[in-house]
Amino acid sequence: MRRAVVAGLVTILVGYTGAFAVVLTGLQAVGASPAQAASGLAVLCFTMGTATIILAWRFRMPITIAWSTPGAALLASTGIPEGGWPAAVFAFMVTGVLLAVTGLVPWLGRLVAKIPTALAQAMLAGVLVPICLVPVQSLLKAPLVIAPVLVTWLVMLAWKPRWAAATAVGLALVIAVIAVGTGPGLSVLPPPGTALVFTMPAPSWSAAIGLAVPLWLVTMASQNIPGVAVLGSFGYQAPWRSALTLTGLGTVVGAPFGGHAINYAAISAALAASPDAGEDPAKRWRAAVVAGFGYLVFGGITATITALVFAGPPGLLQAAAGVALLGTLGASLAGSMAEAEGREAAVVTFLVAASGISVAGIGAAFWALAAGLLVRAVSVQLRRRGQGIQAAGRQSIRG
Repeated sequence: MRRAVVAGLVTILVGYTGAFAVVLTGLQAVGASPAQAASGLAVLCFTMGTATIILAWRFRMPITIAWSTPGAALLASTGIPEGGWPAAVFAFMVTGVLLAVTGLVPWLGRLVAKIPTALAQAMLAGVLVPICLVPVQSLLKAPLVIAPVLVTWLVMLAWKPRWAAATAVGLALVIAVIAVGTGPGLSVLPPPGTALVFTMPAPSWSAAIGLAVPLWLVTMASQNIPGVAVLGSFGYQAPWRSALTLTGLGTVVGAPFGGHAINYAAISAALAASPDAGEDPAKRWRAAVVAGFGYLVFGGITATITALVFAGPPGLLQAAAGVALLGTLGASLAGSMAEAEGREAAVVTFLVAASGISVAGIGAAFWALAAGLLVRAVSVQLRRRGQGIQAAGRQSIRG
C-alpha cells in the first residue's frame, strides 16, 4: 500500500507542476481573465480528480485522468476567438460533447484513429513552436529571471529527466513568490477567492469549427489513444467507452467554469500503472485513487497558486510553459518526420499550424490538418497514377 501511495503522489506532483503553467497560458490566450483562468484550472483538477477516483475504483485499474496539455497548448496558439471568452467556453462544451459521442459511437473513434499519426503530430508540433520560442525570447528581455529556470531544466534533464519540466516550473513559482514578497506585496495580487467563476457560453460556429474540432482531435490523438496504449503496455484493457463518456461529460460540466478538456493521462499514466505502484497489478488501482484525491486537494489551493503566478514577473508564466513543452515538441517533430513517405504533407501541416493564420475566424490548427490531408491525398493519387503509367509502359514494351 505504501508504494501505491508514493506512486500516486508522484503522479499528481509530476502531472500538476509539469503542466499547470501551460493550462493557464492557454486559457488566458483565448480571453480568460486571471480569475477565470484560475477557475478553469481549479475545475479541471476537480473534474479529473473525480473521474480518476470513479474509474479506478469501478474498474480496479490504475486509470488516471488528466487535463489535455496539448489542448492547452493549442489554445495558447489559437488566440481569442470571435465572441471572446464566452465563445471559447462554448467550444469547450462542444469538445466535451464530441468526446462523449466518440465513446458512445465506435465508428467515430475509428475515424479519428485513421488520421495519419504523422499529420496529427505535425499539427501539434506547429502549435507548440510559438510557445516553445517564448523562453528564448524572454531570456533576452529578463535574463536574471528566466536563466535560472532554463539552467534548472537543463540540469534536471541530465539528472532526473522525468522531473525536469516540473522542477523548472516549480522554480518559476518560487521566483514569483519572491518577486511578490520583495515587491509591492500581496496587495497587488488579484483576489484569489475560492469560488469557481461561471461564464455563460456564447454559441459560435467559428469557435466550434476552429477551436472545438482541433481541440477534440488533438486530445484524442495525443492523449486518449496514447493513454489507452500505455495502460495496455502494462496489461490493462482500458474501458474506452466508459472513460470517454465520463470525461466528455466532465468536460461539459467543467466548461462553463473554464475547463477546456479532460482525458486519459498519457505520460503520467505510466507512473501509476508501472511496478513502482506495487508488484501486484491487481492492486495498483490504489495509486490512481491517491492521485485522484491529490488533484482534488490541488484544486482547492489552485486559486492561491494562480494568484502568485500572475503577480510574478511578466513573461515568467509563458516561459515556464514553453520549457514544460520542449519534450512534447521534440517527440512531435520526431513522430511527424519519422517516415519518408508522406513527409511533404507533414511539413505542410507543420508550417500552416506554426503560421498562426486565421481564415473566416477559424484558427491555424484546423487549416493545418485540412491542408495536410489534402496534400497527402493528392500526392498519393498522383503517385499511384504515375506507378500505373509506368507499369503500363513496361507492359507495352514487353508486348
